[in-house]
Amino acid sequence: MSHPAHIRILAAAEVDYEAARAWQIATAAEVRAAREAPSGRPVEALALIEHASVYTMGARGGRATLRLPQEALPAPLVDTDRGGDITWHGPGQLVAYPILDLRRRGLGAAEYIEALEGALLDTLAAFGIAGELTEGRRGVWIGNEKIAALGISVRGGVSMHGVALNVCPDLGWFDAIVPCGLEDAGVTSMSRALGRTVRVAEARKAMLHAFARRFDSTFVTVACEAAAGALGVREKVSA
Repeated sequence: MSHPAHIRILAAAEVDYEAARAWQIATAAEVRAAREAPSGRPVEALALIEHASVYTMGARGGRATLRLPQEALPAPLVDTDRGGDITWHGPGQLVAYPILDLRRRGLGAAEYIEALEGALLDTLAAFGIAGELTEGRRGVWIGNEKIAALGISVRGGVSMHGVALNVCPDLGWFDAIVPCGLEDAGVTSMSRALGRTVRVAEARKAMLHAFARRFDSTFVTVACEAAAGALGVREKVSA
């Protein structure tokens, strides 16, 4: 793109997964429609949220990655159309859902994933954490422990789903599953890596800066009330 794109930012906590998915579908449809009839106003969007606790199964996953019967899981299990296997989302984890017009930006899926991983690496670097990429395994790692997961889908040239960065969650939530379907790997968090509590608000600020650089974008913050209405949240936060 020849000049920075304007992206709407929504920030919220305690977001129900189904409400966030409905928001993604509606926003992606809006982005596709704007491609045909540009309005001159910001249409692309980025939601930076914390979910209410939920397990989500990617399109490549299966129930074999559950360590407990589904009815015994400590949070609901939702099937999705993103890439990847099973993971957990919840308090203390920063989830980013970029709804971007990849076709207009001239980005293929591989380039987009590379940019997302770069934004995660930049976010961690802002705290002095050296994240790593592992060949054949998506997301960002510290040794053999995953600190950030990635799973996307692209429909009509517009991205959905995104990334999940473990900031300060209770990692015990992952005990009920085989995270990302990888039996030989563990999970970690920014707080564990640093030996101190990192607040989600700190990580959100760093991720916004990293995203702006990697995607050549400037941001337009949507009022918290609008974010609450769009995402059906119980708690609103500032971006």
